[in-house]
Amino acid sequence: MVLFEKHGVEGKEFFHYFPLKNYSFPLHFHRAYEIIYVNAGHLYVSIDQKEYLLKENDLAFVFTNQMHEFKTIDNSDITIILFSPELIGDFFMNYKGLIPNDNSLHLERELDLSKLNLIYSQKSFLYAVCAALVNQKSFVPVKKLPQTKVLYKMLLYVEENYSADCTLKDVAKHLQYDYPYLSKLFVQQMNMTFTDYLNHYRISQACYLLKNSQQAIGEVAVKCGYNNLRTFHRNFREITGHGPRKYRVSD
Repeated sequence: MVLFEKHGVEGKEFFHYFPLKNYSFPLHFHRAYEIIYVNAGHLYVSIDQKEYLLKENDLAFVFTNQMHEFKTIDNSDITIILFSPELIGDFFMNYKGLIPNDNSLHLERELDLSKLNLIYSQKSFLYAVCAALVNQKSFVPVKKLPQTKVLYKMLLYVEENYSADCTLKDVAKHLQYDYPYLSKLFVQQMNMTFTDYLNHYRISQACYLLKNSQQAIGEVAVKCGYNNLRTFHRNFREITGHGPRKYRVSD
């Protein structure tokens, strides 16, 4: 199961959306554009280290390869919209290499996704959001420091290997960097250890599977990289505050 990562890699037009309640997802990135829309509640969103607090009818427009995360505050009912850059090709080409100085927008009316069942309505909605960004925000060139590029590679490795054995030693060997350097860099950039991030990432994927599939808890654990069910239960409770069984049946 791939929830967010790798979306848009295929270079074809696509438009996916799905609801999430009381959900959080750690720092990640992907080629696809992403709109995080708040139906109700409050959501903390961080995009390229800029922080936003979104409320009802607010959205965050995440550009391609922008590092971002989101966390529920008390409760949240959100919709994630993922779509390929090719779906808004004119905007993508005109603003390639640029990002908005502020990724947040407020919609004057509630978003009705039932009206976005045709590609024409999807493009119309997306270009309207693009127009609002252009009219309300300024744009700046993307700047990537060497350390950030290394971090991107580390996060990409997690995305591709979280369901199997995935250690910082494996990352260091794959990227051909010294283990101590990567360990220090990761803590400096992420404010947590690699192991802590990996566990948060795996548990976030597990949360999605528990809510959106009928797979047994043991099967979910294995798919998210936990061969030891006791470790899975312990980490799940530490990160979410609930056991996986209780989380699955909660609203």
